[in-house]
Amino acid sequence: MTAKNAARLEELARERVDFRFKGLPPQADGLTVAELAERRLNLFTDGFTTPVLALSAERLEHNLALMETYATRHGLAFAPHGKTSMAPQLFRRQIEHGAWGITLAVPHQVRVAREFGIERIFLANELVDAAALTWLAGELTADPSFRFVCYVDSVRGVELMDAALRAAGATRPVDVVVELGAGEGARTGARTEAECAAVADAVADAVALRLVGVAGYEGEVPEADGERVRAWLRRLVALAAEFDKAGRFAGLDEIVVSAGGSAWFDAVADVFTEIPALGAPVLKLLRSGAYVSHDDGHYRHMTPFNRVPEEGALHPAFRLWAQVVSRPTPEQAFTNAGKRDAAYDIDLPEAQVVRAARTGAVREAAGVAVTGLSDQHGWVRTEPGTDLEVGDWLGMGLSHPCTSFDKWQLIPVVEEDGTVVEYVRTFF
Repeated sequence: MTAKNAARLEELARERVDFRFKGLPPQADGLTVAELAERRLNLFTDGFTTPVLALSAERLEHNLALMETYATRHGLAFAPHGKTSMAPQLFRRQIEHGAWGITLAVPHQVRVAREFGIERIFLANELVDAAALTWLAGELTADPSFRFVCYVDSVRGVELMDAALRAAGATRPVDVVVELGAGEGARTGARTEAECAAVADAVADAVALRLVGVAGYEGEVPEADGERVRAWLRRLVALAAEFDKAGRFAGLDEIVVSAGGSAWFDAVADVFTEIPALGAPVLKLLRSGAYVSHDDGHYRHMTPFNRVPEEGALHPAFRLWAQVVSRPTPEQAFTNAGKRDAAYDIDLPEAQVVRAARTGAVREAAGVAVTGLSDQHGWVRTEPGTDLEVGDWLGMGLSHPCTSFDKWQLIPVVEEDGTVVEYVRTFF
């Protein structure tokens, strides 16, 4: 990381706290983020307003360390998907925990990562935006240490990329990997090996592109199960071997073979051990991103660690705290956290604990369930006799990290006793 980029990260700590950042104590206005962190305020007793999203300091560190260990154990390079958090502070911690680089999805995200000094970026998309390609050409020229790899999945896309890069006066070719689609009706990617070969031929004819490998996303395999996912991964490995046999990777120092979301990285680890010796060393690149916070819903059920518990377990690190603002009937309550605050695209928030307004005591949220979300309200059902009253705080687990991070610009990182030790800035 250059001095300029390190300084850019330090600037986040010098940002002034004000009305832009929901959940923070109003009396913190005017303090820098660093000054606020130094005060080590308590999330529950020092003026934080609800709703407020918190990241567990201990669980965050556990998850970072676990995936570092997992990737090392299985001989995988790791480029976690940064679109999950879009938090440069977390990008830095992921790199410190052994990540090869950061995966991203769109040009804006690449610009954020570059602004904060990320030297290796894998773009899991075909990039055909001429303005973005012009900017990329400039970045590659200005920084010889910058490594950028992206998908290609169509001849037309290759033509657009090559034309834009040549028009921009690109001095370094853009490294690309042919994306193999996960099947009919899946998302992006060339659907057949013949189509992949046609895309590779187009890259060979392009001046401003260089073919460096193959990639795809096994999470899009239709009716995915272990057998179907592994079958598709073996197609990806066979494609890499066929391309190598045909001399498509001649002259490379390294061949990239990449896959891996957050639901099937165990299958990726298994099948990537089957990659044969190729004409150059293989960078086996895993791209799982949701692990950084994990969750209490979708990924709690989908994580591969459920299938391989001997390898460890990720811990859900998010908790959304909301306050009961209405208790119109014994069976119904409303909180002040809604769709603007909580992920709801896969599962509703899960009521976990109640912190009593009268005593500060925390108990399990027995008999309490979130049944719906309005823009700014949570609909809560309570069983008869449930002790829940206006003013109580309801702590909820969330499902799907990618749509949890994006609702919060500055997220408190909280130790188990409620002490806030850090604030994570996001850029969506």
